[in-house]
Amino acid sequence: MERTRVRSSNISSIGYEASTGTLEVEFHSGSIYQYSRVPERVHEALMRAGSHGAYFNDHVRDSYSTRQVR
Repeated sequence: MERTRVRSSNISSIGYEASTGTLEVEFHSGSIYQYSRVPERVHEALMRAGSHGAYFNDHVRDSYSTRQVR
């Protein structure tokens, strides 16, 4: 999945596949996680957020099923 680099103290890049609702987040640690059935509006809000990390923690991290891919 293609990801977009973001400026964040914790998140390195974010990708999204609209057809499946899969949100992929790469952290500065090198870990990559995929979150399932994430609405496109949540991805858009995450990308627009003043703090990607804060938005992620408040609206994504514990709200969607996840799997670590790296």
